[in-house]
Amino acid sequence: MAKIYYLSTCNTCMRIIDELNLPDNFQLQDIKNEAITTNQIEEMRALTESYESLFSKRARLYKELNLKNKSLFEEDYKNYILEHYTFLKRPVILFKNQIFIGNSKKVVEAAKKAIHV
Repeated sequence: MAKIYYLSTCNTCMRIIDELNLPDNFQLQDIKNEAITTNQIEEMRALTESYESLFSKRARLYKELNLKNKSLFEEDYKNYILEHYTFLKRPVILFKNQIFIGNSKKVVEAAKKAIHV
């Protein structure tokens, strides 16, 4: 498994993809053009501790829907991510049964090390 869920209109995602210097076997999925499926989100969830860890609280819709002031449960996080791509913390990199979520330097460096061992 070598896949990246990203947004082609996101400069940060594109910079990280360039920086990773990916091997040819990587599959890229632009989540705006190809929605995440239930199977895909469940596959991601199996590699991390929660749906919440995949959820972006920085999304504009998070503020617009006032989700900060609501009690959200795991199923809610999953459903919001499936409902609208903006709720997935990006990029999500799947590589050899490992998952790297988000764009922090630490996460990107860990992904680089795993990919180029």
